[in-house]
Amino acid sequence: MPPEVPHYRSLATPLVKPSPPSSPESQFNLPVGRKYFRANKSMAIPGRKLIPYVVFILASISILRLLRIVITTSSSAPPLPALPPTLQHACSTPSPACDKTPSHTSRSQTVQQKISAEAPSLTKKEFELLSDLVKRKAPCNLLVFGVEPQYLKLSSINSGGTTIFLEDDPDKISAAREKSNSTQIYKIDYQTPAKKAYKLLEHARKSPACAPNPEMLQNSSCKLALKNLPHEVYEIKWNVVVVDGPSGHSPEAPGRMGAIYTASMIARAGNTTDVLVHDVDRTIEKWFSWEFLCDENLVASKGKLWSFRIPGKSNSSGFCSDQIVAIE
Repeated sequence: MPPEVPHYRSLATPLVKPSPPSSPESQFNLPVGRKYFRANKSMAIPGRKLIPYVVFILASISILRLLRIVITTSSSAPPLPALPPTLQHACSTPSPACDKTPSHTSRSQTVQQKISAEAPSLTKKEFELLSDLVKRKAPCNLLVFGVEPQYLKLSSINSGGTTIFLEDDPDKISAAREKSNSTQIYKIDYQTPAKKAYKLLEHARKSPACAPNPEMLQNSSCKLALKNLPHEVYEIKWNVVVVDGPSGHSPEAPGRMGAIYTASMIARAGNTTDVLVHDVDRTIEKWFSWEFLCDENLVASKGKLWSFRIPGKSNSSGFCSDQIVAIE
């Protein structure tokens, strides 16, 4: 007889192909059960690996459907109306007809310009300083560089006197004339950008032509002198001069260097003249006010508005007794 097979097996024994069973009962031993367990476990692993591929396929299908909807919607939208044949040829070059084409940018710029034009230039306290001075002087000769909506009130305050505005912006001139037809407004041109302020200040200090001599203003060779103003500006003895123009809001924009210099010159042609400069928080307005109107003549200030009182004709060869600004 063959030897009897033992009824126990170590779990640590490696799984090997068992020898043919010696008895029917041995077919139900542990090794057979472990074999089926491992087979089921190995079949579950490929299914989990397929999940990312399934998700990718579904996402791709969704994206393709979305693109199809977008393309279909775009192609079904009605086309923009074409320009008439005459305008199609005309718009190859700038023309008024092409300018009538709707433009969101132009509309927004127009709105911004309108809001800017209606915004007050002076604060309440600044305008009170100016208007109170004009009330005390009225009727007087009032000259204003710049046109702002607030300044139109000065004409009525100075009833019986002479009020002249000098402005370079056509839009501001049109808006002002719509509100007051009787206001005297002259269109002038400024040729010097704000970025040349430093060199002009050096020129004024070195050139004898820039010395205070109001009688030679129209024929002056000083680069700061404004010689293209209306003849009334040179002939009238002004009591109050306001400098709030040109804009000077950027290096390329016209600066107020010439306006401040010319205001100081015509102020010295009279007896005593009050000169007010706005936006003195900016470098150009501050430098040129100190240089040609002088800190010693400053009598009042509110916010960004300085008020100088310039004495009449003098034999002095300089603008100020003590120079405040120095160029390094």
